[in-house]
This record gives sequence, structure tokens and C-alpha cells, in this order.
Amino acid sequence: MTHEQMIAEYELARKKALGMGGPEKLAKRKEQNILNARERLEVLLDEGSWAESGLFATSHRAEMRDRTPADAKIAGFGKVEGRQVAVVSNDFTVLGASSSVINGKKIRHMREVASKSGMPLIMLGESTGARMPDRMGAEGRALLGQDAYEYRRLRESPWVSALLGACYGSSTWYACLSDFVVMRRGATMAVASGRVTSAAIRQEIDSEDLGGWKMHAETSGLVDAVVETDEEALAHIRKWLSYLPSHQNEAPPVHPVPEGSDGRGHRIVDLMPEDSAKVYDVRKIVETVVDVGSMMELKPRFGRSICTALARIEGRSVGIVANNPLFKGGAIDVDACNKVIGFLVLCDSFNIPLVFMVDQPGFLIGVEGERRAAPGRIMNWMNALALVTVPKISVIMRKSYGQAYLNMGGGRNSDEVISWPTADLGFMAPSVGASALFGVKEEDDPVRYRQLVEELSKDTSAWRLAALYETQAVIDPRDTRETLARLLEVHRTRQGKAVGQHLLANWPTTF
Repeated sequence: MTHEQMIAEYELARKKALGMGGPEKLAKRKEQNILNARERLEVLLDEGSWAESGLFATSHRAEMRDRTPADAKIAGFGKVEGRQVAVVSNDFTVLGASSSVINGKKIRHMREVASKSGMPLIMLGESTGARMPDRMGAEGRALLGQDAYEYRRLRESPWVSALLGACYGSSTWYACLSDFVVMRRGATMAVASGRVTSAAIRQEIDSEDLGGWKMHAETSGLVDAVVETDEEALAHIRKWLSYLPSHQNEAPPVHPVPEGSDGRGHRIVDLMPEDSAKVYDVRKIVETVVDVGSMMELKPRFGRSICTALARIEGRSVGIVANNPLFKGGAIDVDACNKVIGFLVLCDSFNIPLVFMVDQPGFLIGVEGERRAAPGRIMNWMNALALVTVPKISVIMRKSYGQAYLNMGGGRNSDEVISWPTADLGFMAPSVGASALFGVKEEDDPVRYRQLVEELSKDTSAWRLAALYETQAVIDPRDTRETLARLLEVHRTRQGKAVGQHLLANWPTTF
């Protein structure tokens, strides 16, 4: 073979691999305004940074080789804002991006390199699930060859998943193992498709009801963000990665402080109602404390009585856990517990300090909570909190009642506890305590009821907490940003290192 023939053969093989599922299938996606697997890489990655791995891979089955360019999963390395990432982009135009023996090897290689080299792993999901006949019968089981390592998470580096179409099988598994999941409306995620599930249980099931965005953003809590388009999903991935280090042994990146970030504390007194019985949206207060435009809320539709968000203070990443009285009066339910636990794991695994913004009346009690193992969730939270090794600062804004006082970083559960003069500490709301503890109702004995409420309200102020040195400072709410910036500076490093011990690195990704 001459050099000219060799080059011609190479170009022909390359053109076939890059052709994906063929012009007709690619054109159909374009008509639907859905990016194909390679276009997604162009949008996600820095220009000119792509280095593909396995371009010439195909199915190991002789009859399928000509039909499986790149074997339906495009893998390789690129850069996001100059930092290396490993990526797998599922090509739905090739056999529905079904999982096979060969493309499984590609995923494994990407995961191993990401772990060893210390770079994020990004999975752009869209898959019909397992490929038949690769998975059928005893031979299929033997060829599968997977062990528990396939699903081990030690969080050496961040994992990200985008759900950009029908996602079953491996696309679902990797989403559930990821640290951040973004879903496009119209995409679905489930163990198996609605058609397969309907046949299995002999009941018609709509795929959207089975695993659409509402299910996972509001009920299961498996999705962190919902977007309208592929482009928005990829932008969310780039934004989320901007808060994270490339791996667990480095500090998060530092960004320039946007103009106008300081001097906004005066807005807090306008946003916080003077009447402690009135609700407000804590997210508006958080926005005045963090750098302008830096707040990225995670799981905003799930466990809504608590807001979890990545943000920056003075250009440095922080994780915000803030009670939101706008929903359920800020009472913490089971979903909120699960949401916070996952967030603690994320922040501790990747060296992001935590700030608790506290205004909660306790845990939401009742039969439903007990049925969903609320006590276990509360203790899981405390267990996780005890294992957190990144800096923790708690800001008591208003109410902090009962056991939840400890869960929200009160007492010795934070490196620093600061309070606003509006802080109200107690076991429960005095009005509730009068009835619950003493059995006295206002309508039955108003005089005695008022006496009990007054008695239960004693010694619950920020000043009493400060006198006992259970809070290290009582501050003007307008000084919150400056106070947090200074204390984060004090606690950011531990013996010269801005890296924690990662005691939560192998905590399960879902509960």
C-alpha cells in the first residue's frame, strides 16, 4: 500500500465515522432544533480543544460493524474555560445510542482517565438502554463483564450529566451517580422506556409521567436544573463547573469580583419583614450577600423550604444552605433533608466552604414524615454534618428552633455562629409550646396562655446566646457580606491548605 492509498483509506474511514447515523437522521434532528452528539461538543467545549478517543470503534459483532460508527458513544477530551474535561456524548442517530460491549469500554476509559488525571467527567445522555443482542442470554452476561467498580464513586473529580432526550439504561445510571444533573424539557429518564415498562406491568404508562422533567425536578429530586434547550443545558454545565475544582485535591477557582457586589447590605432590612410571623423569599437576601450574579440555585423545585445554591463571596466559591419561609414557613420536610445532605456531600467533597442562613421553625412533623423515615433523614443530615471538614459558618437570621438548630449549624456544628439581633432561639415557637407542652389553648384560657407564651419567650434572644458565647458575634444584618468574607478568609485554609479531608467522598449520591 502506497502512502497515498493509506491516507485515502484513512480519510474514508474517518469520514464514515464522522457521518454518524447518516444525513437523513441528522437532518431530522436539525428540523426538531435538537443538537446532534457532535454539535453538543462544539457548544460545550472551548474551540479547538477536542481530542477524540475511539473514533474508529464499532460493534464487536461482525454484522453490526458497518452500522455503528464510533459505536454510538463519542468519547474524548476537551477544555472548558481552559480546564481539561473528559466527555462522553451519546449519539442517538446510531442505534439509539444503545449501550454495548465496546462503547462500555469507552466509558470506562474516560472514567479512569478522569479519575487518574484529575478532571471532571461529563456525560451527555440520550440512550434507548442496553443493545440487543449484546445483552441477551448467558453470553450477553459474560460479555457485559461489569463489576461493582463500574458504579463506584469516590468523588476524585466532579461528574456531570445532561439528560437531553430519551435516557434509559446507562444514561440513567450515570445521571444518578453524578454530582450535577441538568435536564431539557421533553427529555425523559427512567430504568426502562414507557413501552417496556407498560409491557412489563401490563398497564399503559406515559413516558413523561414515568420520567419527565416534572417527576425528577419536583418529586424524585434527581435533577438539579431544568432548561428549555440543549444550548441552555450545556451553558449550565459550564457555569456549574466554574464553581468546582478540577479534582478533590485542589481549591475551587477564584473569579474576579463583579462591580457592584459590595454595598448592598442596606437592602436586607427592606427584604426582611419586621413582623416575625410574615414570610419572605430568602433567595433575595442571599443575593445581597454574595457576588452580583453569582448565585446558582440547585434543585429549586424540590424540598423548597430550603434553598441550596453555589455562589461566590469575594470571588471565591461558597455553598449556601438557606431556610426559605416562603415555602411551608421554612419548616424542614423529608425532601429538604435529602436535598441538604446531598449538598453537604458535594461541598465537602470538592472543598467548598458552607454558609448556613437560618430561619426555621423546626422539622415538619406528621404522619407523612414518619412514614418517609423523617427521623432517619434528620440523623443522616447530622451524620453528614459531623463528617464535613470544609469551613462552616452559620448566620442565625430569625427563628432557629428545636433539633434543627443543630442541623443548621448551631452550637458547635459550625466553625463560627453569628447572629442578627432578630435571632429567636428556643425549642419551639412559644405560641405552639403553650399548647403542646402545657395543654393550654388561647381560646380556653387567654390569660394563662399569654403568661405561658411570655415565659417561653424568655432567654431566647441573640443577646442571651451571645452572653453564653454560643454565638461568636451579633452583627448588624447589613454587615453580613463583609462579616462572612472576613470569617471565610480566617477559616478557608487548614494548616495552609484549602482542601478538606473528604470524609463524605463515598457517601451515596441518592437516598
